[in-house]
Amino acid sequence: MEISLIGAGNIGACLARKLKDARHTVRIANSRGSETLADLAKEVGARAMSVVDVAKQSDVLIISVPMKAIQQFPVNLFDGARHDLIVVDTGNYYSMRDGRIEPLESGMPETKWVAEQLGRPVVKAFNNISFDSLRNQGRPKGSPERFALPVAGDDQRAKDVVIGLIEEIGFDGVDAGGLDASWRQQPGSAAYCTNLGASRLKEVMQGLTADDRAKLGERRDVALKKMMELPNGIIAKDSVPLLRSLAGLPD
Repeated sequence: MEISLIGAGNIGACLARKLKDARHTVRIANSRGSETLADLAKEVGARAMSVVDVAKQSDVLIISVPMKAIQQFPVNLFDGARHDLIVVDTGNYYSMRDGRIEPLESGMPETKWVAEQLGRPVVKAFNNISFDSLRNQGRPKGSPERFALPVAGDDQRAKDVVIGLIEEIGFDGVDAGGLDASWRQQPGSAAYCTNLGASRLKEVMQGLTADDRAKLGERRDVALKKMMELPNGIIAKDSVPLLRSLAGLPD
């Protein structure tokens, strides 16, 4: 499969490596130009490209950038792209980093807003796992230690493809419904970076209520503040127990 990524931060670079290891053709791009990605491209075995060209001839485009960067994408981003290109958003909204985005502050699901900005259908995935866990915690199919990642979107074919990619890189993909339900995997929810198995993740997400949704932003900000106070930085062995505790989940 031809897979392209915009964004080469921790999550984007990690996905590039894992997807290349899974024998996909991988292209990477960022806002600073392809020349800044030469070392990563060589290490991963990917091809560095410009943002305006990276979507062309791709089957899947994964966007892994801060939410504020979405509005800075070139208007011709999808020129030459196939009509059924699958677009995946891995991002999360943090007002202290992204600036205040009013629709998101008012409760609009983040990836619904991303889809509006891009003018394309978008799938939400890879946003509820830390870089540390994504890099180190992939496990073989059937392992009791295998974590699950939710996939939300309104196009079933696109979701099925993304779930398949998740399965290939060592995690269980869980169909999390349409984009209207994607708030259940955003920061502040009990599904965010709590490293749950598939059955427990489904149970937790189904149990989230309208009250949970109303408090999502407040819980996100509290969780982020506490994670920033962790003495060893934001690593899974410390952040997962913290986030499970805040969500009322057992260790």
